[in-house]
Amino acid sequence: MPSAASTTVRILIGGLTLLVAVGYKNYRDLGAPGKRPNLDNNEYWGPQLKGAYQENKAIRPYDISVAPELIADLKTQLERPLKVHDPLEGIGFEYGFNSNELKKVVKYWRDDYLPNWSKREEFLKKFQHFQTEIQGLKIHFIHAKPTNAKGKKVVPLLLMHGWPGTVREFYDFIPLLTKGSDKSEYVFEVIAPSLPGYGWSQGASRPGMGVAQVAVIMRNLMLRLGFDKFLIQGGDWGSIIGSNLASLFPENTVGYHSNMCNNNSPMGHLRMLLSSIIPSFYIDSQYAQYYGGIGKIFITLLEEFGYAHIQATKPDTIGAALTHNPVGLAAYILEKFSTWTNPAYKNLKDGGLTKYFTYDQLLDNIMIYYVTNSITTSVRLYSESMGKAQQDLNVDSVPVKAPVACARFAHEIFHVPDSVLANKFPNLIQSTHYPDGGHFPAFQVPEQLYADFVSFVQKALKSN
Repeated sequence: MPSAASTTVRILIGGLTLLVAVGYKNYRDLGAPGKRPNLDNNEYWGPQLKGAYQENKAIRPYDISVAPELIADLKTQLERPLKVHDPLEGIGFEYGFNSNELKKVVKYWRDDYLPNWSKREEFLKKFQHFQTEIQGLKIHFIHAKPTNAKGKKVVPLLLMHGWPGTVREFYDFIPLLTKGSDKSEYVFEVIAPSLPGYGWSQGASRPGMGVAQVAVIMRNLMLRLGFDKFLIQGGDWGSIIGSNLASLFPENTVGYHSNMCNNNSPMGHLRMLLSSIIPSFYIDSQYAQYYGGIGKIFITLLEEFGYAHIQATKPDTIGAALTHNPVGLAAYILEKFSTWTNPAYKNLKDGGLTKYFTYDQLLDNIMIYYVTNSITTSVRLYSESMGKAQQDLNVDSVPVKAPVACARFAHEIFHVPDSVLANKFPNLIQSTHYPDGGHFPAFQVPEQLYADFVSFVQKALKSN
């Protein structure tokens, strides 16, 4: 007859075995691939109609010229006395945009940039701009065809920006893609849209258009242009929309390249937590300095993501504060081009703005938001993408089947290790780390981004 002690041991072992089995099952269930949600690929997002909707499928050249009276009014606003408080002693950008640097930006905008607006406008027209109607919205896009396709394979590329960027980020990147290099057999036909609600693209007239719905619109745009298979590249929202598109439409995705890879699935969250507890098991030691785990991400959320909280909860309030307020708009957006290029720049009096960018480059981007009056419609994407309805679609748990590349530039807001990305991107064929660059690599280090992208394409197309 077994003793009481041995019976207790058997019960404990049995209970532990059951606990492990249940835990393992829950772990497997957590990582189980999600199912593609049943989205309406023709959902109407335009203004309310009296009759049936008839989509105008015409693709027309689009003139991005700005009315002279709008420029004159902007100049009048910038000529008003700038009533700002002096920064605290010894402070750079730690409290936000330094008012002394803001005075310099406004002075340059008023006295140097606007008097040469005709040249800046001509520069913004260097690519061919088009507009077409998709699901009730007028969608703007740049269409840049190869300039040197002889002897090369031409591949269509959907290139997407994020916030607070615009297509202006790509003006040095696109020529590299369309010209190609002697080292690559590929050259690219680039479609760079303004996201819905950004720049010259119309915003939705009713709630509900989050990243998944934008992905549908972007896919429909590519189909409209005759591309049923294409590459995707993006950062920020462009990365998230691209990931959604690749998850939802594997039949159209040749490959997905991102400079801000993330895994927002439940398994991704669990692995991110575990990578913080036992980093040696999840992170390659040679790149350990790129990853700070949950602790670093939490601190970054506290220090840098206040903007995201207000845009996700009260987008129209911040939109009202910035609409036709050029100085406020510049301060709000350019502060991100400081700290997101390198967080150490917040300690500098000028925010390090001109270490990689010129005032002309930065103000081009501001002008696109200003002249199109799109700041409110742009920030609504946060509210629509971070709400329960979007999360319930569970697109984050749908794996991307296409070949994937993740390029990590040192000063990006956060980095996610390959082990955390694994269930979302099972076909991750290229993972790179660079000692320079930040959140806007196409704008900041276009040659480096191009080299990484081309390297990926070489592998992805051969694997296909």
